[in-house]
Amino acid sequence: MAMEFGLLGTIEARLDGRSADMGHMRQRCVLAALLLDVNREVAVDALIGRVWGDHAPQRVKGTLYGYLSRLRRALVNAPEVAISRRPGGYVLEADPLSVDLHLFRDLVGRARTADDARAAPLMREALELWRGEPFTGVDTPWFNDLRQALERERFSADAHDVDIRLRAGQHGELLPGLTTLADAHPLDERLTAQIMLALYRAGRTADALNCYQAIRRRLAHELGADPGRPLRDLHRRILADDPALALPRAAPPRSRPAETTTKPPPPRQLPAPPAHFIGRDAELAVLDKALTTRAGLRTTMPLAVICGTGGIGKTSLALHWAHSRNEHFPDGQLFADLRGFTPSGEPVDPFTVIRGFLDALGVAPGLVPVTPDAQAALYRSLLTDRHMLVVLDNTSNTEQILPLLPGTPTCTVLITSRDQLTGLTASHQVAHLTVNGFDPTTARQLLAGRLGAERVAAEPAAATALVDQCAGLPLALSVLAARVTTNPVRTLTALTEELRESSTRLDALGTGESATDVRTVISSSYRALAPEAAQVFRQLVQAPGPDIGRPAATSLTGLAPARTHTALERLRASHLIQEHAPGRFSCHDLLRAYAVEVVSSAGGAEGRATRIRVLDHYLHTAWSADRLLHPHRDPIGLSRAADGVRPEALATHEQAMAWFAREHPALVTAVNEAARHGHDVHAWQLAWSLTTFLTRRGQWSDVARVHTTALTAAARLGDTAARTESLRALAWERIEAGDHDSAQEHLTRALSLARDGGQALSEAHTRLALGWLHEHTGDRAAALRHDNQAVRLFRQLGHPAGLARALNAVAWDHLQQGDHRQAVAHCEQAMTIQEELGDLRGQSNTLDTLGHAHQQLGEHSLALACHRRGLALHRVLGHRSNEAETLVHLGETHRAMGERDAARRILEQALDIYRDIEAHPSRRERARALLDALDTDDTAAR
Repeated sequence: MAMEFGLLGTIEARLDGRSADMGHMRQRCVLAALLLDVNREVAVDALIGRVWGDHAPQRVKGTLYGYLSRLRRALVNAPEVAISRRPGGYVLEADPLSVDLHLFRDLVGRARTADDARAAPLMREALELWRGEPFTGVDTPWFNDLRQALERERFSADAHDVDIRLRAGQHGELLPGLTTLADAHPLDERLTAQIMLALYRAGRTADALNCYQAIRRRLAHELGADPGRPLRDLHRRILADDPALALPRAAPPRSRPAETTTKPPPPRQLPAPPAHFIGRDAELAVLDKALTTRAGLRTTMPLAVICGTGGIGKTSLALHWAHSRNEHFPDGQLFADLRGFTPSGEPVDPFTVIRGFLDALGVAPGLVPVTPDAQAALYRSLLTDRHMLVVLDNTSNTEQILPLLPGTPTCTVLITSRDQLTGLTASHQVAHLTVNGFDPTTARQLLAGRLGAERVAAEPAAATALVDQCAGLPLALSVLAARVTTNPVRTLTALTEELRESSTRLDALGTGESATDVRTVISSSYRALAPEAAQVFRQLVQAPGPDIGRPAATSLTGLAPARTHTALERLRASHLIQEHAPGRFSCHDLLRAYAVEVVSSAGGAEGRATRIRVLDHYLHTAWSADRLLHPHRDPIGLSRAADGVRPEALATHEQAMAWFAREHPALVTAVNEAARHGHDVHAWQLAWSLTTFLTRRGQWSDVARVHTTALTAAARLGDTAARTESLRALAWERIEAGDHDSAQEHLTRALSLARDGGQALSEAHTRLALGWLHEHTGDRAAALRHDNQAVRLFRQLGHPAGLARALNAVAWDHLQQGDHRQAVAHCEQAMTIQEELGDLRGQSNTLDTLGHAHQQLGEHSLALACHRRGLALHRVLGHRSNEAETLVHLGETHRAMGERDAARRILEQALDIYRDIEAHPSRRERARALLDALDTDDTAAR
């Protein structure tokens, strides 16, 4: 069996002409690194440097050995190829000419020493080996440098081939390609000479002379030099109309068939429709509405833009629609791939496309105008009154589109692009359609359509996981289906394991072909960005949580708000991020995985600075928001925010609650990310700043999550005060969960730390927490003892807010012991202090205790008044748990007053809240028991 290897494009292998699976991208990089030195030893360290660059992971040698082992297994059916271990490294033994790069060099070398008759086919064969950019999708320094060197080799071979073809009289065929090549190499004098000679032989002497003047001006402006002697000599000979520049006249043909005037058939240039098209009913309906208006009613040309990220299925949608609506376009369809985001080449010049369209429309070569503008005018004239569809696929920008638009309302234009093409929408009437990823149901149907419903049904959990890991991207799903189809022994479960690690997910989605390799498709969008937008894309991956708001993004980038806004809009227009809600941005997991790879290859300095800025943004804004929620809480001191950070300015309690609710997922994640990257101060201070909001919302699992992380961070810092804060928060969460033993353990540690450190204020707060714990365990004497000690400490410290809170705790202890008048007295002392301070949170809690005391004394009207005032304050403060508790007390009061309907309505409200928050089941059971008691009361009353 014959094995062939390809490096001049995607890295691939073929066995007897059929594709052979060499594994994911990184594994194929190892193969390429060995093939470049085929039959020569490559040291292990050199292999690692080629494949991973300066960012090799830990235990990279073990990973490399695993890749080599799998490559050996993949090559088992090719006995002429072997990977052998040598003392200093590895060698791949094979016929060098089985590698397209080595074959290319051999053919070019033979062509350079042969006459034109033998050189032409050799050079043509060599250049046809190139399938695109060498090592497509690989991005390491060694491969990037080698890629540039190989591109120079190809350019030199192209130039030699042009010389051969010019001598053969093929100047007319060469001109379009040479002109496009000159745009990329504007100072290359050999290329300019070839263009001048081709123009001269095509009878375009003036254009040839203008070409010389253009490069002369460029050389003078950019290099301060004149053209070299060969180019000056050619210019002089063209001015003199030197006969030696002309080709010998060819002998006339013996006979020529008569010219025919038969009208050419309508062009039908659409590629084949997608074989596995699924879903997109809503999108097809939008296209129908926008593009199939009856021609007689049109006053403007129907024009639609399908945009979306790479691999989302834009071209498939366009082709499916175009083929299924063929009857609307009796005069034909024109199609052009403009290669706006093609990894292996530059965007196509629109005038090159127009030249091809003129050929398709039957214009004889001799009738094609010389200038591009005249060609475009002829193209528009030919389409006048024709009912044609023009599909412009993979567009880079508006400028590329404008020359290709017909000028007649009878034609329809359908455009696909990764860019929003805002400029086109501003200047034309455009139906704009953004294509998103598949929902889980449709994604699963795509897998079933590719693999068969039985295959998907056999591994349902794995199929669900694959759908989730591919983020609904049709290309990713199709790649996975192809990997299973081409290797029947591969299971869906095995694929999920490959995709589980986000750091290698894109490797598992590689195909070795640039058009379908997910990493390469994403990379082509990224490489099309301006430098600042590309930097912001890299920085956004440092954002914690599922999305980021514009203010946080501004701090993250460190740019001025206007520049951040511009970069975000550019990324949104390129579909590298989505604005899923006004001012909030996210990207799907595969884009995030690519961004992580780019950040890793760029080095750590940029990432660290970005991470600190976004953590500072969240910390300083959260600290200020917490002060609005709980102004009488003992504050912590913050360090100055990093340069470029702009914390959000929040002015009211309502704004603070709304901000916490909006940023809650990112804030919880930020605590973990801060600790994971060694920013321990950020970790515990963020957790501290979140506590008020989380406890008011009853989100106790998040309290446990952030303070478990904060406690570890505080221990690393040796910060005793921070440790006691987190221990108390964790104890409150355990009390709510009914785990009193763990709560006791946390508070005992906190009390010991506070006392050993001489932190009287911390001790006072811990005593209050111990009092609440003993209240829950039923040890009311211990509860009163701790709460009285808290009163003593707060009074000694001159801490009025803490003193009032402790007095309320003592009041509750007396209430539980049946001393209702003492409870009222302590509540009144607390209320006096809290009203002077304007402490609404303290008043709300004290009013609940006071109302309960009045109720126990039979003073129901006073109880109702207290509970209603407390309830209103809890709602203003957003304290959901206390709101539910007060509703229960209010329901009890209404029941005691015989107002069962009011009690029932209020208790149902309490149950609704308990269902929304993470309340301990005993709280719900108590409210439910009171409702059941009301039913019993109703029965007894009847």
